[in-house]
Amino acid sequence: MSSTLLEVTRAAHEEVERLERLVVKDLQTEPASNKDRLFQTHRVRNMIDTITATTEKLVEIYEDKDNARKDEIAALGGQTATGTNVFSAFYDRLKEIREYHRRHPAARVVDANEEFENLLKEEPIIEFSGEEAFGRYLDLHELFNQYINSKFGERIEYSVYLDVFSQPLKIPRKMKMTRQYREYMENLLEYLIYFFQRTEPLQDLDRIFSKVEADFEEQWTHGTIPGWDNESQENGLVASEHTVIDLDYYSSVEELMEVGPEKLKEALAALGLKSGGTLQQRAERLFLTKHTPLEKLDKKHFAKGLHGPEKNGVAPPPQEVSNLKDIALMEAKVQKLCDLLEETIERTKQNVEKKQALTYEEMEAEREEQEETQVDTESDDEEQQIYNPLKLPMGWDGKPIPYWLYKLHGLGQEFKCEICGNYSYWGRRAFERHFKEWRHQHGMRCLGIPNTKNFNEITSIEEAKDLWKKIQERQGVNKWRPDLEEEYEDKEGNIYNKKTYTDLQRQGLI
Repeated sequence: MSSTLLEVTRAAHEEVERLERLVVKDLQTEPASNKDRLFQTHRVRNMIDTITATTEKLVEIYEDKDNARKDEIAALGGQTATGTNVFSAFYDRLKEIREYHRRHPAARVVDANEEFENLLKEEPIIEFSGEEAFGRYLDLHELFNQYINSKFGERIEYSVYLDVFSQPLKIPRKMKMTRQYREYMENLLEYLIYFFQRTEPLQDLDRIFSKVEADFEEQWTHGTIPGWDNESQENGLVASEHTVIDLDYYSSVEELMEVGPEKLKEALAALGLKSGGTLQQRAERLFLTKHTPLEKLDKKHFAKGLHGPEKNGVAPPPQEVSNLKDIALMEAKVQKLCDLLEETIERTKQNVEKKQALTYEEMEAEREEQEETQVDTESDDEEQQIYNPLKLPMGWDGKPIPYWLYKLHGLGQEFKCEICGNYSYWGRRAFERHFKEWRHQHGMRCLGIPNTKNFNEITSIEEAKDLWKKIQERQGVNKWRPDLEEEYEDKEGNIYNKKTYTDLQRQGLI
């Protein structure tokens, strides 16, 4: 029955709305553990992806490139090639519906709410290694082995590597130009992205990286990227003016040989060319650059690991600049991910240091204890789901009270007190007791009325104010007024009330 385009559109809108409500309902539930939090975020991520895919289909339908939607709306209005016939369109549609139910007599209405509610109980499959402990720690052992077995790395412990891997600035730039370093950075970036997507699926990584790339482009243009800001030096060695030889003054290799082996070596190193060999070989290699641009030279003339000139005062070819820029961008992304995963990295360090102080038996015992704790938590969650269809109040043991006790105390009766902020009290006993409790006393204090027995059974603010006003008026008739009725006598035997006596006394007349 959902074969028509309009019905497909309606069903898609309904699905999007149901999924949006489920997302809100799921996020309102506070997860009890890290595992529950991961399940919740992945459920929400899956529902958001479904909403996005369904919305894209709706956009295609509304764009109506093939005019199918327009034709279907026209058909509903009875518009045909011969003219408009509403009754014909109506009876054709009725015939189609009857034919459908004739072919499917056992068709039943499926409760979509129940199907969607089951999504909240789903536990998505999230792949974590044993070392990662369900997203609590990083597992960088493969990258650690790649680091210590490379030329740019050092022979260090795994715990030290956890401090080093997020600081690529400490690696000399000359080492960063190698293919080995590029592969290492690609693998490191790939793992951190994969781990971040598994532990924080609701984070928009594309938006984060777009901001990183925008900042990187600006810094790269101004040459202010840390570790790449000074293109004229490498490992503290700066190309001085005397290392550059002006080849216009030399017309042959023999003339160039008169410069000397040391100056030729410095000039070749400044250009990134091989500086070894005999005096004649050095002169021939340098003389090649007089008529041939550096980017067109054969790779065999360049130093090992460099397929282009060094940055020592000579502009590199565009391809070399692009490679260096890619490496610098990967470093910027790695540093950003390390900032986002700072707490996880710190937990990983603490876990590694703790494991180094434990024996194998102690680690196994700790692992078994964690598994038992997890099983106990799951069993406790199952026990908490107590069957209580009558919504009976819970007793001290966490179970519903007996039904006879519920009826005896009238716990099905609701009493509301406006003075307590429309708080509900269930049962007559709880209602009578609440007049002496802190909530009602606080409400009466806010109204400026003493909480005496006169105000028992009064729950309305207006009634309480009216009664207090009457009590004040009644007390005003018989009220003792000391200023007017209390008498004082002076030395001469004159009688005054308290107010007159104190006034005369202040003026010094008495």
